[in-house]
Amino acid sequence: MAGTERLRDAVRTRAELLEVATQVFSEQGYSGARVDVIAERTRTTKRMIYYYFGNKQGLYLAVLEEAYRGIRRAEQDIHAADLAPVDAVRRIAELTFDHHHAHPAFIRLVSIENIHHGEHLRQVDSLRELGAPAASLLDAVLARGKADGVFRTDVDAIDVHMLISSYCVFQVANNATFGFLFGRDMTEARTRRRNRRILGDVVVAWLTALP
Repeated sequence: MAGTERLRDAVRTRAELLEVATQVFSEQGYSGARVDVIAERTRTTKRMIYYYFGNKQGLYLAVLEEAYRGIRRAEQDIHAADLAPVDAVRRIAELTFDHHHAHPAFIRLVSIENIHHGEHLRQVDSLRELGAPAASLLDAVLARGKADGVFRTDVDAIDVHMLISSYCVFQVANNATFGFLFGRDMTEARTRRRNRRILGDVVVAWLTALP
């Protein structure tokens, strides 16, 4: 019983460290983030962080992996096979939109990695595997839609994923500059609902515009 409780404590501690580290790395970047700040915010020690993750780089790589696992876990709740192809692809777009708005730290981490040409991302082999379910989910929906004659046949899962991701990432990554230039806060509830609907409409309209 004591061993089980220790395991639970370890899982909780690791999860808390990842949550706080995600915020610190997304705010300060890899170079600017300090492990002692993460330790202070979690009321633990640098030694404890190194026990779980080895070093600062190990912690950062774990943060990246967990960030990508988050969207993959959310996708599993869609049950796309139970929906008509048009409804399924709209649901995927809406879920991605909601997830990105709810996890701005994820978008900042992705932006930081792109600034550094994916230097750290390339060191996490599991991330390629984490990308596969997203493509597989869309592949299955597109295959059904094409077979039913409702989706165009000249697009693939990566095309759709890129369209959805680009719109969703823009909402979060560029809100400060876009908001200043055009006076529109994309985090405001009514604007979010409108933009969410626009994304679904665009994706569905594109896929159903048969060539």
